[in-house]
Amino acid sequence: MSNEFSHLDIQDKLKAENDFLKMKLMLEKGAMFESGGDDDNEIPPDIENRFLNNIMEFERQFENPVYIKVFDKIGRPEDFPLVTTIADDEIDAAWKRLSNHLEKYSITLDVCSPNITNRELYRFTTEELFEYEMTDMSIPGMIQGFIYDEFHPDPVYDNTRIAADDCMRIILEKEPLEWMHHYREHNLRLNEHVFSTAQDLKNVINQFKIIYDDLVITDLEVKECKVEEKICSVTGRYSVVGVMSRLENTFEGEWKVILDQGSDPSYWYIREIDIEGIRF
Repeated sequence: MSNEFSHLDIQDKLKAENDFLKMKLMLEKGAMFESGGDDDNEIPPDIENRFLNNIMEFERQFENPVYIKVFDKIGRPEDFPLVTTIADDEIDAAWKRLSNHLEKYSITLDVCSPNITNRELYRFTTEELFEYEMTDMSIPGMIQGFIYDEFHPDPVYDNTRIAADDCMRIILEKEPLEWMHHYREHNLRLNEHVFSTAQDLKNVINQFKIIYDDLVITDLEVKECKVEEKICSVTGRYSVVGVMSRLENTFEGEWKVILDQGSDPSYWYIREIDIEGIRF
C-alpha cells in the first residue's frame, strides 16, 4: 500500500492511508465513522493513523486469540508472598507493589464495593487472578482491566445501590421512569397495587409524576440491607417536595425494596416496593 501513495507528501500519504483503513474496517467489520467536520477539530493524520492501525491489529488478534495465564503474562514473579504471611501494617504497601507490577504489563484490577479490603484484593490476585486465562493482546497503549466484583459480587453493596439509586431515586424524581433493567418483568408490587408487567408499573409511576410541575428530593437514606439466601430487603427513609403551581406538598416516610436473586447469582431484580406516605 505504501507504493500506491509514494507520490504524495507525508501528510497526504497518511490521509490516503487513513481513508483506506476506514474503508477496509467499514467493509470487513461494519465500522462506522463520522464524516469530517470543522478543520479546527480534525484529528492530526499521524494520530488517527496510529489509532486505525491499532484497531486493525486488535481485530487481527481478536480473530485468532491466544490465551495465557495472568501469572505468565506478568513474568511469573516470585517476590509476592502468601497473603497469610503479610502483617496488617504491611498489607497496603504489599498491595500497592503488586498493583504497580500488574500495571507494568498493562493489567489493572479495580473494585466497586467499598467493603473490599486491600488484603482481599491481594489474596484474590495471588490466589485466583494469577491462574485466570486471559487473551494475550499486545497492542501499544491498551489496558486489560479486571473488576473484582465480577468474580465475587457483593450483594449488600449492589442491592443497596440498586434500591436507593436505581429504584427510589428514579421513582421520586420528576423525570419520567424509563429504564427498568433492575425490575422483574412480571408480578411486581407497589404499595397495595400488584402489576402483571413492568410496563404497567411504569405507567402508574409516571402518572403520579405528571401531576407535579417538579419533584424535589430533600432526603433519601438507607437504613439497612438484609440478604437471606435468594431474598434481599433494603429499607430507609425519604422526603420529597411535590410542586404544583404555587403549592407545595411534602411526602415523607419509610420505604422498603425487596429483590429476588436471578438465575445468575450476580443479578438481583426488584419485585416489591413499599413507599409510606404516597398513594399511587
